[in-house]
Amino acid sequence: MASELCKTISVARLEKHKNLFLNYRNLHQFPLELLKDEGMQHLERLYMKRNSLTTLPENLAQKLPNLVELYLHSNNIIVIPEAIGSLVKLQCLDLSDNALEVVCPEIGRLRALRHLRLANNQLKFLPPDLGRSRELQYVYVDNNIHLKGLPSYLYNKVIGCSGCGIPVQMSEVKLLSFSSGQLTVFLPAEVKAIGTESDRVLPLQELAMRRLYHTYHRFLKDLNFLSPISLPRSLLELLHCPLGHCHRCSEPMFTFVYPKLFPLRETPMAGLHQGRTTVSFVAYCCSTQCLQTFDLLT
Repeated sequence: MASELCKTISVARLEKHKNLFLNYRNLHQFPLELLKDEGMQHLERLYMKRNSLTTLPENLAQKLPNLVELYLHSNNIIVIPEAIGSLVKLQCLDLSDNALEVVCPEIGRLRALRHLRLANNQLKFLPPDLGRSRELQYVYVDNNIHLKGLPSYLYNKVIGCSGCGIPVQMSEVKLLSFSSGQLTVFLPAEVKAIGTESDRVLPLQELAMRRLYHTYHRFLKDLNFLSPISLPRSLLELLHCPLGHCHRCSEPMFTFVYPKLFPLRETPMAGLHQGRTTVSFVAYCCSTQCLQTFDLLT
């Protein structure tokens, strides 16, 4: 088996393959053959699903600098090394069905990251720095029973949170929620009010935050542009990182949202879950007009 693996990697290196399939190889360690000499500079997609890996090498980015997609589904990985943040071209990272308890904050340095799969792990929280990945579109976190909530910056990017956390005790945690059929969705702590199609006037605080954001958006990388007494620190932090952006028009939202629930079976994304219909997608809109006109199918 070892000689066959070495031969596969050697051929891929010699012929400068962009894709390498190492699924179902019963690997307990990352193959040294992939990391020797200059590594594999041309490799863009590495498939290592259903092995027995427990960790990743620290020099992964150095040896495989052009990775665009990395698939590590169904291994025994407990820790992601900090060096993964150096995979600057990585767009898709699949770490589903592992033993992850923590996601290192360096993952926030993956500015090209679009799809992140973390379903079926042991995660307790997600790193705030993940919000720096501006290209990030979808995060999959199904079945992380210790994950009791999602950071507000991910609420409009998550597909699938069924099986996450434990039932929220409303007497202990005062979070707003809305229901559709048998599904109840708890909203981020920053949400102060929920809009419906009959609510056409935004709260003054929300209007002020949006106006400040548009006025000073060029300076938001440094919140010192505002004097210390101009806004409470909690609002300054919220101004720096909005609750989310409207799915319809991309308007920033801070305290007030119009949620819209889509059962996954009604969307084009249903195929990603192989027929599962228990996971829904929550869209957040900034106004009644966007709420009425936004549809995942268009």
